[in-house]
Amino acid sequence: MNAVAEKVVFGSAAAVLASVGRQLGETEWMQINQERINQFADATGDHQWIHVDPEQAKSGPFGACVAHGYLTLSLANLFLPQLVVYEDLKMGVNYGCEKVRFPSPVLVNSWVRGSGEVVAATPIGTDGVQVTIRITVQVRGQDKPGCVVETISRLFFIQEN
Repeated sequence: MNAVAEKVVFGSAAAVLASVGRQLGETEWMQINQERINQFADATGDHQWIHVDPEQAKSGPFGACVAHGYLTLSLANLFLPQLVVYEDLKMGVNYGCEKVRFPSPVLVNSWVRGSGEVVAATPIGTDGVQVTIRITVQVRGQDKPGCVVETISRLFFIQEN
């Protein structure tokens, strides 16, 4: 098992701008169990049998329940702060996502982790930056990831005088 990388720390817009192409490492593995899938179904109202009915899912296309694609996508929000920290930040906001893909299903009880890469950064005014970080949700034992998403954040740092 690979060691988890230390969080990457950025303390200014300039540091983020200079990081394009930088790999951010990997998070710890976590298991996607049926309870988490059911909680997501309850939160979203998506109770399709392929997610929440283990007996029916056995005879379905994957042989077991699978996590919702949007559950897998939502893990980007969990993994991102495990990979990167912003110091001297006035404010940061989620701005959106680009190029969301679900290359492989995440079966119930699979182990997943996130990896990250800074793919773009552009300045906003004198103290801000818009950064795009690609989060890949890796699935242990699978060649293809469960999700790949480019997250977009707008960050505004405290200016030094």
